[in-house]
Amino acid sequence: MARQVQYTFHGKTKTIAFSYDRHIDLYEAVAAAEGIDLTSFLAMEQQVARTAKDKAAIKNFRQQAFTKMGFSNIGFVRDEP
Repeated sequence: MARQVQYTFHGKTKTIAFSYDRHIDLYEAVAAAEGIDLTSFLAMEQQVARTAKDKAAIKNFRQQAFTKMGFSNIGFVRDEP
């Protein structure tokens, strides 16, 4: 069963196919779908990971950075039984 990611980018809700073979996580997948280069973001995220005392700081950094890029409501689509 294929996974799908639903997200909102600049007010437009979109759904894309997702595979762990192509992307590390759903944030990378949505950035790739919109053509955003994450080179500087990934470098800063690594710095945060080295200095942070807990994983919540990394998650918070990621969510704030993607909000500044114009993303919101990033999540996997759940199939209803």
